[in-house]
Parts: sequence; C-alpha cells; structure tokens
Amino acid sequence: MPLEIILVDNASSDKSVEVVRREFPEVQILALDKNHGFAGGCNAGIRQASAEFVLILNNDTIHQAGWIEAMLQQIQSSPEIAVVQPKLLSYQNRRLFDYSGAAGGEMDMLGFPFARGRMFETIEPDDGQYDSGSNCIFWASGTAFLARRQVLIDAGLFDETFFVHMEEIDLEWRLQLMGYSVVVEPKAVVWHRSGYTLGADSPFKKYLNHRNSLLMFLSNFRLPLTLYLTPLRIALDDIALVFSLIKGDFGRAWAILKAHGWILAHPGAIYRKRKIVASIRRKGDGEILQRLYRGSSALSYYLLGKKTYAALKC
Repeated sequence: MPLEIILVDNASSDKSVEVVRREFPEVQILALDKNHGFAGGCNAGIRQASAEFVLILNNDTIHQAGWIEAMLQQIQSSPEIAVVQPKLLSYQNRRLFDYSGAAGGEMDMLGFPFARGRMFETIEPDDGQYDSGSNCIFWASGTAFLARRQVLIDAGLFDETFFVHMEEIDLEWRLQLMGYSVVVEPKAVVWHRSGYTLGADSPFKKYLNHRNSLLMFLSNFRLPLTLYLTPLRIALDDIALVFSLIKGDFGRAWAILKAHGWILAHPGAIYRKRKIVASIRRKGDGEILQRLYRGSSALSYYLLGKKTYAALKC
C-alpha cells in the first residue's frame, strides 16, 4: 500500500528531526516557524498531503500490524463515513484501554466527553466488550484516526484557537452536522503513551480542557438549545469549582476561572465560530442529541456511581 509520510515539526528544540532526516529520508519534513499546537500542526500536514485519505497520528504510539488496512477498509465501506478511529490501548499497561479515546469517544449533552472503556478516572481492561455492537461514535481521538482529506477541509479543519485538546471533538461535531459519521474499527489496534507530552497535572492542560470544552459547547448547538443548556453547564462548572477548592486542587479551580474569563472576553470568537458552523450545517440539533448522552455524565459518574460506559447506557 503506497504511503506518503509527513512529519510536522512544530518548532521542536531537540534533535528528533535530524534523526528522522538521517534514518528515514523518504519522510517529508514540514518545519513550522513556531509551535502552532496540535491543531495548527495537523492543519499544516493536511494541507501538505495529496492523498484522498489522511492519517492523523501522535508520535507517542506503537501499532498492531495491519491496523491502517483495517481502517481503510472501514472508511471505504461507505461514503458517509468521514473518520475512523482504531481501538486505543495503554502503552504503559497493555491490558487497559488508553485514556485518550479508548474504544471510541462519546459525549453528553453538556459538552463533557468520555469514552467507551474510560469514564473520567475509571479505565477498564480490554476484554473485547466493545468489539461488537454499533461502531458509530461521537468523536475519534486525535491520537490516531483515518479521515477523508477533502471532507476535513470542507469542514474548516481543526480550529486553531483550541491549540490542543478537544479540537478533534469540535471538528468531528461539525462533520456530523454536515451529515457524515464517525466510527471505530476495533480490529485496528494502537498503543498510546497517554499524557506524555502534557502531563495530566499540567495547569495549562487543565485550563485548555475547560476552555475548549466551553468554546465547543457554545459554538455547535443552535441558539435556542445553547441558551437552554448553558445555565446547566455553568452550574456544573460551579460545582466542579467548589469541589476543587474543598479538595485543595487550586490548579483546577484556577483553570475553571481562567477558562470562563477567556470565554467572557472573547464573544467575537464565539460569534465567528457559530457563523462558520451555521454555513456548513445540514443536520439539526435533534439528530445530534440522539448521538449524545441525554444527561450529565459527570453527575452519573460521581453521584450515581455509573463508572463505565455500559453502566451509563443502562
């Protein structure tokens, strides 16, 4: 199978590019002038590519033989499929799902993402429990996914305002508004060293997760549903803020406050993003809600003890 490999160098400061240039001369190296984040780096690579399909892949992954072929077969099975994610397992513990996508990403109606095999801090072992049944998911992890290049371009690519974290969920929400679907292919397996680039306790990561989740939530629903759901979303953020202060997690508390401050200071960015979404929308919110968990995954997890995706669906 012919492959075009593009290494996007986000202005790295180590010697990794020199190693690739010396050891793998067939790889195209796209050197950027500064760190444009995951979103900007991927966008540059997608624009540089010439193939019908593009594979977004993190540099901290290893892969089972035949994984690309399995995803290619899946995406070619229907023109409505825009993105295919492999099964993501942990590099550190090969029996467990990976935090960043597991067996396919899901989301609740308030904009909180989770995954089949990973609910907040609970990560399940892979016992094949998500290998059968519906392969339709709400989002595919940016860790690794295969996509139709032109469809990504038509959707506007990754929003570079996000920089990193949740930009793939935002993009794939738009793809579904355009009428496409996102699926998982469990026969394709990737092991990911999750959190290696930005550690889980990074204050910057916590801030981006909260800010980007809010930005996505406020941008992709139509206005009536946005106005209806926003007070509920803010109330949950307030609860998270209070619990962070009680636990002494001042980094997360500050991240929540800073995220809300950014949203309040950038109404123009939200307005422009909503205009872009409106221009490509082909599906209504009712159809999107059918793909979301109709409730709060956070309350179900922390108050009702529903620690797995299977329990959440009961």
